[in-house]
Parts: sequence; C-alpha cells; structure tokens
Amino acid sequence: MSAAAAAPRSMLPQRERRPPDHRLPRRHPAHPDQVPPPSLARPPEASQRSRLPSLVPSAYAGILRCASRARSLALARLAHSHMVRAGYRPGLFLGNNLLAAYARCGDMRHARLLLDGMPRRDAVSWNTLIAGYSSQGAARLALGAFRDARRDGGVAVDRFTYAAVLAACGGARDGRSGRAAHGLAVVSGLARTAFVTNSVLDMYAKCGMIDEVRLVFDRAEERDEVSWNLLLSAYVRMGWPEVAVNVLVWMHRSGVKLDAFALGGILKACSELEDSEDVRMMLHGCVVKVGLDLDVFVGSAMVDMYAKNGGLEEAIKVFDCIPDQNVVIYNAMIAGFARLGNEPCPETRIEAVRLYVNLLQRRIRPSKFTFKSLLEVCNLTKAVRCGRQIHAHVILSGFEEDEFIGNALINLYAKARLVDHSLRCFHRTPKREIFTWTSMITAFVHDEHSEKALDLFRELRYLEKEPDQFTMSSVMNACAALSVPATCEQIHCYAVKSGFDKFTHCGNSQIEMYRCMGDLKAAKKTFEKISCLDTFSWSQMILSYAVHGHEREALQLFKKMRDCGVMINEFTFLVVLIACSRQGLVDEGFRHYESMLSEYGIVPDEKHVACMVDLLGHAGKVANAEDFIMSSGLENDKVLWHALLRACRIHGDKDRGIKIGEKLMALEPCAASSYVMLYNLYMDAGKISLAMRTRGQMRERGMAKEAGISWVEFGGSIHRFADGDHSCSLKAEAFTRLEELLVRVKQKTEHGGVNVWELGFQARKVGNTISKHGELFAVSLGLSTVPDTAPVRVMKNQNMSWESHEMLKLLSEGENREIVIRDPACFHHFSQGSCSCRDYW
Repeated sequence: MSAAAAAPRSMLPQRERRPPDHRLPRRHPAHPDQVPPPSLARPPEASQRSRLPSLVPSAYAGILRCASRARSLALARLAHSHMVRAGYRPGLFLGNNLLAAYARCGDMRHARLLLDGMPRRDAVSWNTLIAGYSSQGAARLALGAFRDARRDGGVAVDRFTYAAVLAACGGARDGRSGRAAHGLAVVSGLARTAFVTNSVLDMYAKCGMIDEVRLVFDRAEERDEVSWNLLLSAYVRMGWPEVAVNVLVWMHRSGVKLDAFALGGILKACSELEDSEDVRMMLHGCVVKVGLDLDVFVGSAMVDMYAKNGGLEEAIKVFDCIPDQNVVIYNAMIAGFARLGNEPCPETRIEAVRLYVNLLQRRIRPSKFTFKSLLEVCNLTKAVRCGRQIHAHVILSGFEEDEFIGNALINLYAKARLVDHSLRCFHRTPKREIFTWTSMITAFVHDEHSEKALDLFRELRYLEKEPDQFTMSSVMNACAALSVPATCEQIHCYAVKSGFDKFTHCGNSQIEMYRCMGDLKAAKKTFEKISCLDTFSWSQMILSYAVHGHEREALQLFKKMRDCGVMINEFTFLVVLIACSRQGLVDEGFRHYESMLSEYGIVPDEKHVACMVDLLGHAGKVANAEDFIMSSGLENDKVLWHALLRACRIHGDKDRGIKIGEKLMALEPCAASSYVMLYNLYMDAGKISLAMRTRGQMRERGMAKEAGISWVEFGGSIHRFADGDHSCSLKAEAFTRLEELLVRVKQKTEHGGVNVWELGFQARKVGNTISKHGELFAVSLGLSTVPDTAPVRVMKNQNMSWESHEMLKLLSEGENREIVIRDPACFHHFSQGSCSCRDYW
C-alpha cells in the first residue's frame, strides 16, 4: 500500500469546499399587507434558538384591538406571525379577536381560512365572519357562512347572527333571502326581541318592501325607540312624507321620545313637500320644544327644509342660531341660495360666495358638495369670473376629478361660450357619467359646433355607453342646426329602436329637428305620435306651420290648444305672433299681443315686440312700426331695428332705411354685417361717396364680411359651396350642370324673365355673377343626384339675394321639383314657380 493510500483522509490535500447553505432565499415583499398570514396550526418543531418568547394573552388581545380600531392589516398579521413563531396556541377568545381583526381590516379570504383552522368555534366566531362579509357587500358569502353556522352542531346561532345576515340581505337588496332569514328567526323564537325585530325592519326597508315593514312593526311583541325611527325612516326613504308625519304624531302620542335621528329624518322628508308651510312650522316648533334646535344635525335638516321651499329668511335665522356650525350646515345654506334660481341674481351670488368666504375664515374644510352648490350659483347668475376662482379652489382641494363638479364646470364654461374650457374639464373627469357626456354635447350645440357634438355622440356609442333621453334631445338639436336629412333620419331610427321616441322631451326635439330640416310632414307625424303633449309640443308644431308658409293651420292649432286647456306661456304667444306676421294679419296679431297681459298676465319682451314690428312692416305700415318701437321703451334694441330695416328694404323706403342703418352702426359698431348693410343702402340710394367711406371704415377697423356658405347632403356626405369661391372640386361640374338646367328650363318656359336669363347665360362675360351664389350650385347638384320624388334641401348661412330667389323660382317651375332653402330669415319652399315666403324675406 502506498503512503498516500495509507495516510488518513484528514491529512490528504482536499479541494476547498464551502459549507452547504440550507437557508431559504429571502423574499422582500413590497408591503407588509402582501405577506400571507401564518396558520394557527403548530409549526414543525424548530430549534430552541429560533423560537421567540411568547407574550401574555392580554398583550396579544390589546395589539389586536388596536389593529381593529386602526384597520391596520399589517399590525394584525404581525401579531399573528409572532404567535406562530413563538409556538403560542391562542384560545377561543384570542382566536375570535384575531378573526375580528382580519374581518375589520377587510381581509375576508384569510379570515375564512383562519376560522376553518380553529379547533373550537362558537357563535361569536361565526357572527364575526358573517358581519365581515356583510360589511364588504358580499351577501352571497354571508348567507353561505350562515348556512355553515347552522350546520355546525356544536354552535347555536344567536340574535347577533340573525342581525348580521339580515344586514347582508338588506345591503344586497335581496328581499327573498331576507324573508327566508326572517322565517328562520321566527321559528327559532329570536324574532320576539326588539333587537332582531329592528334588524328585520331595516332589511325590509332597504329592500323597498314597505308593506312588510309595517306588518312586522304592527305584530312586534317588543318595540323601542329604534323601531319607531326605522318605521319613520322607511316611509321617508319611500318618498311618502305625509305618512311619515302621521307616524311622528303617533310616536308623540305613544310617549316615545323624539330624538335627533327621528326629527332629522322627518325634516328631510318635509323638505320635498310643497305648499306645506303649516307642517314645516309645526315641526320647527316641535324641534324647539324638544330642545334640539341647537343640534347641528337637526339644524342642517331645518335649513335644508326651509331653503328648498323658498323660505330663505327662515333658513338664515336657523343658520345664525346654531353655535357649532360645520361644513354640512354651510352646504345646506349655500345650496339654498343655489335653488333660488336667477332672482335675485347679484344678491344670490354675493351671499353664497360670502358664506363660502366665512367658511374658509373659520378654517372649515369645504367638501365636494360645497363646490357643487357654489358652481351652480355661478351657473345661474352667469358669473364666469367668480366661477373661475371657485375652479381654482376646486383644484387646490383635489375635487377636480369628481363627476358632479366636472359637470358643473362644463356647464359654467359652456354658458360663457368657452367651449374649449368645457372640453378640457370634460377630459379631466375620469369617471364620465352619461350626464357628463350630455353636458358636453349640449355645450357644443350651444356654441354652434354641431358636427363636434355628433362626433362626441359617435364616441359615446363606440364606448358602448347608453345615452338617455336628454342626450338624444341634445343630439337632435345638433341635427336641427346642421339640417342634413340622412343624419336626422339615422338619429330618428336610433331613438325609435331605443324607445326614446316615447318621451315627450325627445319628441319635442324631434319636431324641431324636422322643422329645421324643412320636412313639415315628418314634424306633423311626430307631433301626432307623442302620447303626452305639453306646452312646448304644441308651440313647436305651431311654429313649424308658421315658418313653412302654413300660417292658417298654425292659428287653427293654437285655437285647438286653447280649447284643450293646455297652459299657454310666452313662447306660445311668440310663435302665434310669428304666424300672424307671416300672414300679415295686423288686427289678429294685435289682439293676441294685447291678450298676453290682460288675460294671461304675461309681460311682452323684446322678441314679442320684434314680431309686432315685423307684422307692421309686412303690412307696409313702416311709419307705424317705427312709432311702435319708440313707444315700447326698447329703442336701443338692435333686433327691432333690423326687423324695421327689412321692411324698409322690401317696400323701397330708402331714406328711412339709411337712417336706420346709421342707427344700427351706432348700436353695434363691431358687427361687420352693419357695415355691409349700410354700404348696400348707400349704393341703392346712389350715394357712392358715403358707400366708399363706409367700406373704408370697415377696412380700417379690420372687419371682413362673413363668407356666405351653402351646404347640401347627398351620397352620405355634406358638400359645401362658398359664395365666390372657385376652389371647390365640384364647382366646375356644378357650373356645367347649372347651365344645362337653365337651358332646359328656358326651353320649357315660354316667358323666361329677361334679366334673370341674361344673368345666367352671360355669366362668363359679366364676371361670373352666378358663381357668387353658392346655393345655386348646391341646388344644381341636388337636382342631378337626389331622386325625383324627393325635394332638394339646401342650407345657407346668409340671406338669399333677389337674383338667386328669382332663378330658383324658375328652376322649380321648369323642373317640376320642390326646392327647399333655409336661410337665417325663413324657409323658402320653391314649387311651381312660387315661393312660400311670398317674396318677403
């Protein structure tokens, strides 16, 4: 044997070896809450060096109580981990405390695992688990735990078990399961106690089963103050304040002590009552007699009750008497100012903002309801500057993402025509409810961005959100502004498919949509299908008849409206006066105008006066119209003078027209239309120098005439034609088609109107006069593409010229087609060589 072989192993040179590392790899959780809780089962025997000394049971119990109060899941898990590492086996009491800590902190998954591993369980254990499920809104799991508790042979469920499971059923609005739990409580004999009876009452009230609430209350063997308060709050929740007042009287006669909960609930219910001043005063006296008039909760309810019913002075008195004011009572007071509406506008804004300043001075933190009410006040009074300051406070307080505040901000900027600010607030609202979308769509419509409103509606549908009737109404208003037939019909079909056409609100908007589109038959059919007609429905239909040349039908419908007893308001009289004005019925118009104040107590405003000026002008009584303006007290209203100027232009009163044009220049010096209008008046009167001076003033002040645009829809798209613009790709083709139509019409018509034909055929020689009228190109394309049975509908943003009007009359006669043109003045239905406006526009 060699020496190396004989040498002991320890003496041989060996490769350096590291001792094996039996330690588990370390894990570094991101948060203590992510550490899984240890089990209650005893761990494998470890060495004495790794075991921690255990604490006394009272120490563990104190730590778990602190974890429950603070809802600290990390502290509860650390205490549980210490028990396991110390090898401590908690008893039933400490195990229930640990279970309560997990349930209180919302970790119901590990709470159930903990209960399943407990060697002993009692009713407290199951009650804690069921109550935890109930607080988390997991009614199904709570019912499952209740069934397991009843199957556990060593445990007898008690009244707290039934209270927990009934609370779970009430929270989930599960009346069927709640009724079954009630039946089991009756069988077990626990339903006789007031404690379980109150739980049953609360469950049925939350499920909206008011008959069961009253039945259980009447048959209860034991009642306490909570039982009476639950019955009272059930009727308040159902919206039956009259019955709730009777219950309060019953409580008082039965000797039940009225507390802040009962009086606060009944005051909240009576805030919804109308014409019940006696009831409110009685309740106020009851509050004072009981001694709760200085209570903050009851005081807030009284402020809200008075403020909602217009008793602002009483609300202020109650507010001033409460010593310890908090944000709730401030919110009730500010909301009271918001409910007053537009009168008185300045006082409302000043008082509401003053209250907010007082709240900040007292170092009371405002809530989201404070800002919501303040923004409503700013919306009602159109106080945009104040609203912007409130917006800054909203951002500083961190409430900008609230959907209700975001909606109020959208409306605030929309009323100031700051639609970009509204859109920015819309995008900064993460939780966009349907009313948020509706407000933004309405903002686009009011700012005359109808195409953007329709695009937003398409985005709404792309996100699979369901619109409501108010959304559809705003979308129909956008379609009314665009007046494109295909889009209007698509929106109408969607409304029918979704069932919104049954709502009166949508029906009214649909009448307006078809009226603006020029489809009187569709508007009439919509009016006839509305099941519940209101004042606006009748007024919209009367207006539809009036603007489309059916004034007699409009006045007959108004007579029928009065015979049916429908309430008549100022808008109804406005559309009736429009009908009289279009027909030139001076005597009948003045009779309706005078009956506004004498019979209905409605004071005429500037719109009604403008209709009367237009009526007198239509009848050729221009001097009388001017005297009417001067006697109305509205001699500085530009709308009235515009109406009189139109009459002067049509009846050829050039001197009076120039005088009115110069007055309009003084009233609206920044309006380009005033300069253009005065320039045309000077040119017609032959005053070339004054006309040139007016054009020079317009050029010096940097004003440009608004481009005339006409648009027509066919082929699924909208085609626009600008007056005098040759850049349109369809312009050359439309020009060729228009010449062909004129040639065809001349061949069919024996008497062709020399001036108009010379205008048409010598267009290339006289500087392309036809190209100045975009509506002619739109009509020519419409006649070539729209089916023969359908009318051609064209929209224009400016009034038509005389040349276009005469030419379209000839086209309608030669082609035997109806042509509908809508301009800012009125609708023009050209048919068989005549127009519905009777050449007055």
